[in-house]
Amino acid sequence: MGDLRKAFVLGMARSGYEAAKLLAAKGYDVIVNDAKSEQDPEHLNELEALGVNRVLGSHPEDLFDDSYELLVKNPGIPNDHIYVKKANAFGIPVINELELGYRYFPQGVKIIGITGTNGKTTTTTIIHKMLAEAKKSAYLMGNIGLPVCSFVSGLKAGDIAVMEVSDHQLCNALDFKADIAVMTNLFEAHIDFHGSYEKYKKIKKRIFNHHTKDDVAILNMDNAEVLKLANDIKSTKKYFSGISENQAECSIKDGYICYNNEKIIELGDIRIKGRHNYENVMAAIATVKEFGVENIAIVNVLKTFGGVEHRMEFVTTINGIDFYYDSKSTNITSTQIALASFNKPTVLMLGGLDRGHSFEELKDYLKNVKLIVAYGETRDRIKEFAVRNAISCNTVETLEEATKEAYKSSKPGDIVLLSPACA
Repeated sequence: MGDLRKAFVLGMARSGYEAAKLLAAKGYDVIVNDAKSEQDPEHLNELEALGVNRVLGSHPEDLFDDSYELLVKNPGIPNDHIYVKKANAFGIPVINELELGYRYFPQGVKIIGITGTNGKTTTTTIIHKMLAEAKKSAYLMGNIGLPVCSFVSGLKAGDIAVMEVSDHQLCNALDFKADIAVMTNLFEAHIDFHGSYEKYKKIKKRIFNHHTKDDVAILNMDNAEVLKLANDIKSTKKYFSGISENQAECSIKDGYICYNNEKIIELGDIRIKGRHNYENVMAAIATVKEFGVENIAIVNVLKTFGGVEHRMEFVTTINGIDFYYDSKSTNITSTQIALASFNKPTVLMLGGLDRGHSFEELKDYLKNVKLIVAYGETRDRIKEFAVRNAISCNTVETLEEATKEAYKSSKPGDIVLLSPACA
């Protein structure tokens, strides 16, 4: 196999497994490396059958050299990893699984790429459901948990790839181009990974890479950072807005979501609630209208879609206490949105891994919070914040303990909300 083109896959998981399979199918001599020795046995057996070499449990420094044509990196692995540094020094392209899959897409596949700080998964899911309801051949993939590479062999011209695209994925997306790029919003996030908000924004802007006026950008007119970022892009711009005075293609007017001033659906008929969800809905409508989706398909989805698991998800009612699970709110802005969605006494579970955010940005959203239950490594910082703002706060170590404490501290009519604002 020495004469074959060689590719190195850094990081196994589902995306590395799918990338390795695709590369092997395309004739590459492939090696997969992961620091974790425990991996899915079925995946390992399948890769072995395909002739893929597996090196697990460590990253031997001499494992990666200049004989490789390509390094495919798991999006979560930082760019200062020893193998990434060596690849850069050797002039070897460093890409990710999304970019790899894109390079092997058949001609004629339309790509919708959805990014933003918050709302990506919900917006991506709604878009896919609307296209499916309209009998379009659409496939859901990307950061939503379905690797792009796994769809390559089944796609054909005329299909629509609906992709959630994270900032981590955009870091190493070199040639990737979405025919329609959606930016839901932009807030400070993932500073621990990128080093600064400015770098984070520059990475997000890559969703518009390679755009011309023949490509479409769907933009949140109510988010100043999005407007600033997209000021000089070459795309044809289309907007959504919750402010009726704005001249957006999709907007809220007189209690209805409208598209080009035509009423689509009354807000009260939309199953998912909250301004943030109405923004997600408008982004989705503006997107699917590019494919001629009729209003009936849009309405059918919005009347029945109850939200994405772990994103402002109503879980259950126990003894008159409503439990909401919003574990994907891992930044301050997401938790602000969650808190603004309720007008009842709330016990807030807050905490997790420390990303360095200032919890002071939450203080204007705590009017209904009767108690904060802080957990994880941020619990002491959260306690200090709560004391400064005269909010009751109990601290525990684990999420399980936090849940028990929140229930114990609640009474009928209260809401228990998990919206951690941390990783």
